[in-house]
Amino acid sequence: MQDHKILQGLAIPYSALVSVIFGLMILSFPIGAYLFFNSQIGKSIDYALPVTEIDFLSGQDWLGWLGIGDVFIVAWAAFLVLFVISSMGPKKNFLKVLSPIMAGSYESQDGSYLVQIIKWFSIIVVLSGLIDIIQQLAGITITPPVFENDLTGFLGITTAPIIEELGFRVILVGIPLFLLYSHRASARLFFKSLWNPSANLPITNPKKAIILVVLVGVMFGAAHVLSDQWSNGKFAQAAMAGIIIGWVYYRYGFVAALLIHWATNYVVYSYAYLVSSINETRVMDSFSHSLILTIEIILLLTGILAITLSILEYRKNKLAKKPEYLN
Repeated sequence: MQDHKILQGLAIPYSALVSVIFGLMILSFPIGAYLFFNSQIGKSIDYALPVTEIDFLSGQDWLGWLGIGDVFIVAWAAFLVLFVISSMGPKKNFLKVLSPIMAGSYESQDGSYLVQIIKWFSIIVVLSGLIDIIQQLAGITITPPVFENDLTGFLGITTAPIIEELGFRVILVGIPLFLLYSHRASARLFFKSLWNPSANLPITNPKKAIILVVLVGVMFGAAHVLSDQWSNGKFAQAAMAGIIIGWVYYRYGFVAALLIHWATNYVVYSYAYLVSSINETRVMDSFSHSLILTIEIILLLTGILAITLSILEYRKNKLAKKPEYLN
């Protein structure tokens, strides 16, 4: 009974914070488009730069017709479409799931991709902060990558979730899950299971799936430091995020996993680049600006509430399963 009252008490501020983050996500779309096509963050280059001018694509003359603006807008449009899909389902739209919570009646949030996306995104922010604090106490620092140009850097931040989620989640988690749990060879089932593993595969014992998610999450963390873009201190944060996003992919599917990654990359950095552009400062310096600090506080509070509510909901469900004479 006490846990139920606490759930109801925390439901309204939690739903309010989730709604604010929802608004920040929506605003990030026009902000990102403005930064890429109308701002001066690229200085000597703009969106018309051929992709062959980017280091890892140099020498690919057959791509000379493709500009970095074309790549950005395709990724941007894909995220927009998936964001709309996530707000509409898979079972209930965003408002239908959030409305009972706003009224103080805490209910399961499984009916909406977007509520789950915001929940796990904010939890990743909280855990990342804790890992950073612990590592700093141990003398381990996290050094972010340095981009030669902010425009191409923003392009890389925007496209990375698509590339990494296809590689680390769809290929390294989705395909093995199909091989482990599918009892029949079916092209349709194969692609449906890659889209949403738990909804399409007969997974009665998830132990192998969880082990796979953890292993791939550790590989995800290792890839961040082995690429020489981040310092070794990034491993723990990236592995944690990889495990959480991998579990979300297994539990809720590709849309949810991809948009969590999109939020940690594109959404956060669209505001950081906006502050950097307006104040003409370095991108990393913008993270000490009051706007970015306010967004971080909102995410931290949401994450703390999300963790608290998850624990209370778990305890509530556990007690509900007990025989009445044991309660």
